[in-house]
Amino acid sequence: MDINPRTALAMLHDFLATGIAWAGAFWLRLNLELPGGYLHIMLRSLVPVMFLQTLIFWRFGLYRGIWRYASLHDLRLILSAVAVAALSVPAMLVLLRMADPVPRSVFIISPMLLLLLMGGSRVGYRAWKEGRVASLTRRGVPVLILGAGDAAEVLVRELAGSGSWRVVGLLDDSSSKQGRQIHGVPVRGRLSDLPAVARDLNVRHVIIAMPSASHLLRRSAVAAATDAGLALMTVPSYDDIVSGKVTVSQLRNVELDDLLGRDPVVLDNGVLNDMIAARTILVTGAGGSIGSELCRQLVRFEPKRLILFELSEYALYTIEQELRTRCPQMEIICAVGDVRSNARVVQILQQFRPQVVFHAAAYKHVPLMEEVNAWEALQNNVLGTYVLGAAAREHGVETFVLISTDKAVNPVNVMGASKRLAEMVCQGLQRTTGTRYIMVRFGNVLGSAGSVIPKFRQQIAAGGPVTVTHPDIIRFFMSIPEAAQLVLQAGAMGRGGEIFVLDMGEPVKIVDLARDMIRLSGYTEKDVPIVFTGLRLGEKLFEEVLADNEMTVPTPHPKLRVARASAQPEAWVSELVAFLRGAPQSDEEVRAALARLVPGYKVAGSSPMTETPGPTQGVSHEDA
Repeated sequence: MDINPRTALAMLHDFLATGIAWAGAFWLRLNLELPGGYLHIMLRSLVPVMFLQTLIFWRFGLYRGIWRYASLHDLRLILSAVAVAALSVPAMLVLLRMADPVPRSVFIISPMLLLLLMGGSRVGYRAWKEGRVASLTRRGVPVLILGAGDAAEVLVRELAGSGSWRVVGLLDDSSSKQGRQIHGVPVRGRLSDLPAVARDLNVRHVIIAMPSASHLLRRSAVAAATDAGLALMTVPSYDDIVSGKVTVSQLRNVELDDLLGRDPVVLDNGVLNDMIAARTILVTGAGGSIGSELCRQLVRFEPKRLILFELSEYALYTIEQELRTRCPQMEIICAVGDVRSNARVVQILQQFRPQVVFHAAAYKHVPLMEEVNAWEALQNNVLGTYVLGAAAREHGVETFVLISTDKAVNPVNVMGASKRLAEMVCQGLQRTTGTRYIMVRFGNVLGSAGSVIPKFRQQIAAGGPVTVTHPDIIRFFMSIPEAAQLVLQAGAMGRGGEIFVLDMGEPVKIVDLARDMIRLSGYTEKDVPIVFTGLRLGEKLFEEVLADNEMTVPTPHPKLRVARASAQPEAWVSELVAFLRGAPQSDEEVRAALARLVPGYKVAGSSPMTETPGPTQGVSHEDA
């Protein structure tokens, strides 16, 4: 059996340790002296004792471990091996007729010394490799850790070997941890004591080590740290730590996702595999916020071919480069095109024959679509959905998933009304057999193009002010990955014609979001003020997920419900499309048409509109 140099060195260490322990036991037993007679007895028995004990240690597997990672398991193994050796040594000396002259207390003192030498050297080596020895004199940046649980323990241990940080204390609200220590670092109080402790220890940096804590607790920790003027970091999420993607010591800045309190999405991977794996998938708007994240989630299930359909050349290039780096073996088709172009859509569907289509291409910026661009919003969001949806049915697409919005519920703006019409178009295209049309509604996603997050970030960077339209305006928020995952799950669960509604959690006040961002950027409202500018045209104070006249039923997935809505007849869809292919309409004409087409639609701030005949004869106004 080959023995590597490190193993040989460890064996040599223990071999010498057995000799030192045996000689030391004699020396201690004889009052720190070795008279001539006892010196002879010790030397005569020394070599057999050393070889026997080293052999026992070998048989116990002490040399399979790595000293740098010495743990309680290794110490227990050493204890067991030393205990067996302590019994074997006198037995061997009796057989060799060498036991009588040996003082009996030597057989007790020697194992104790040996345990100290072998265990201490391993622990000392690990401490040296982790930088704990050097940390006694190192002057790294002092830092406080919020939390004294498992994540904090790992963080203290890993930062001990860092040349950058020096942990000087922990704070935790658990009364059982007060006054205790973790690897020599004391728990100095509760989270509410942060300002005083930081001031006393002259600390300017804080790390939140509570990856599984509630968002309310994290939010209070962030508020306490920022109010005290401290720089704030956090450990990665619990899921990322458990999955092995990152280690606890890979610190990052606190993000809004950490404060919103969204639970992780649990996907039915079996169902998703059946829908995606080894199949051809098409994603429209593939370069956008939702479309690009859908692509990232889709490649996890290894589709046969992924078609990226996108009008923006740069956005398409960006997501293509990312996916080709992540999945070099996957066939990725990059198609530049407009969903309103029937010829281009048919060409792509005929050439590549996708089984599943995710339709994320849309105009979604409310104020921009409200003025000057209202007709274009209908063209892209409604006519584009019809062109793609009808072609999908003609070319054998199995599943068509429309990305909708909570703004489609009782809409007060052109964008929301156009997305409600897109839902109604898909309902009208649904048949008892053939393509399954599935619609998914959700609210705002953090960091998406056109959302308030990038705007607030730019305003904060410029020194303010941060502009909020109204102090009471609220919105639902979720992360982009969460939204994309639930879209996939809904697509796999839908049977056709359903409108899936995502669980958006608790609504968030936009002004609170602005305050959080200001805090996370290291400022206060005195540094970066918040200014209220008034509601914009087409904007309402709160968004709804369900219309008043819709009913929902639960699904097997806790974050998905189904809204029951009556289907539109195909004749209605044909009349609508004929209108959309007609002459361009002014903004006022578009809004008047929407008032006739979309029940519940009214311009924000106006009185409810009465129904009048549609833009062409025969257009039905029936809706769930």
